[in-house]
Amino acid sequence: MKVSNSAITLAITGASGAPYAMRLLQCLLQQQQQVHLLLSSAARVVFATELEWQLPAAPKALGDTLRSHFKVTTSQLQVYGKDQWFSPVASGSAAPKQMVVCPCSTGTLSAIANGASDTLIERAADVVLKERGQLVLVPREMPLSAIHLENMLKLARLGVTMMPAAPGFYHQPKSIDDLVDFVVARILDHLGLEQTLQPRWGYGEES
Repeated sequence: MKVSNSAITLAITGASGAPYAMRLLQCLLQQQQQVHLLLSSAARVVFATELEWQLPAAPKALGDTLRSHFKVTTSQLQVYGKDQWFSPVASGSAAPKQMVVCPCSTGTLSAIANGASDTLIERAADVVLKERGQLVLVPREMPLSAIHLENMLKLARLGVTMMPAAPGFYHQPKSIDDLVDFVVARILDHLGLEQTLQPRWGYGEES
């Protein structure tokens, strides 16, 4: 399978924040991005808890379910299992140059910071790092221990963008969707993609 210039790897792990992941995936697909999706087992538990959506475990069934939900083709949305080591995201010769882990559990954060590469999500992140691509992590944890902070600092020094799921309130949100869109809009900004979810600071106001 050919990886397009607009391809992005999206990994969803077991931290709280399934609504962020779903909204981000929706926005990427709406912008005709080719998405390589990786979903951990813990993420499926979170989806069932937060969205009441029971996602199938098998990659093929999961892919079919999500493609049907978003009404996209196989060429636009590819889903891989944690042991599919021959998938494009596992190799620097084929992986997209951009990757987002949203939400990012502190366990995944630790594994990436220490180069574990025990699962395809960890390997994909390792590939982006070694190929000097763009890696964006969206951790959702509170409070943060010294271990979490040290791992974040280690990755930030390697050029990883740390974007905690911490929405602002200056835009006067009226709903949970508004808070979700705030975080997703900032992720899209950092990926260099157009977004109309939230106006940028200082724009859209009367002079």
